[in-house]
Amino acid sequence: MNEIKLIAIDIDGTLVNSKKEITPAVKKAVLAARDKGKQIVICTGRPLSGAQRYLDELGLNKQDNEYVVSFNGAVVESTNGQVIFKQGLKYDDYIDLEAIARKLNLHFHSVSLDRIYTANRDLGHYTIYNSRVVKLEVSYRTQEEMRHIPIIKCMYIDDPDYLDSKITSPLFQKMKDRVVFSKTEPFYYEATAAGVDKGTGLRRLCDYLKIAPQNVMALGDQANDAPMLEYAGVGVAMGNAVDYTKEHADAVTADCDHDGVALAINKFAK
Repeated sequence: MNEIKLIAIDIDGTLVNSKKEITPAVKKAVLAARDKGKQIVICTGRPLSGAQRYLDELGLNKQDNEYVVSFNGAVVESTNGQVIFKQGLKYDDYIDLEAIARKLNLHFHSVSLDRIYTANRDLGHYTIYNSRVVKLEVSYRTQEEMRHIPIIKCMYIDDPDYLDSKITSPLFQKMKDRVVFSKTEPFYYEATAAGVDKGTGLRRLCDYLKIAPQNVMALGDQANDAPMLEYAGVGVAMGNAVDYTKEHADAVTADCDHDGVALAINKFAK
């Protein structure tokens, strides 16, 4: 096996357990890998602000030579906020994505680097939840007011069964040449710019760091993690991963409540 030089780790359902905590065993394994000179990279659908709690805990935050792939690969940046790559959505894409939400009666919001925006005066429960998780404030803006606001991604957020019943609509299929859709949580369906996902974001960072994919291990659980698991030389799905992600992995570890990340690091990245 090739030497692992970079370990890319998703947050929710991967780095953290079901209580949103890093277990002692996972923390020990991550820090030991870092002490051996391996680059630890958080790859998440969250913005940087939503990862900082865990970056602080791992001693990775606010540094020039530590990195995060955020917004599902739409932004690659150092943990001190220096942007290496950014690709947001066009205003016309936002308009058409928001129209789908109205037609299908789905809650919807868009996200910039530093704020969540919604055209729903009646805020959805999951918009409020997402705001708390990623540490971004929410602002109401009309479609016209969004014209000059840089949008990184858009999110359909609703109860899981209801969301799943809607995302099979042909309306989404008509947009797939313009945006990438990904299921990131049972209650999130996200849209980023065409050609953007965690795999392309990780590739851009590895090109910047001059690290070959065969020297990369990636760990994740949701469908949006599958592209980075495919890119990495060693792609590891969590035991709690959805079937789609497991199918695109080289190996499956224990679930997030049983130190799956630690077991994988100790096995593949010694």
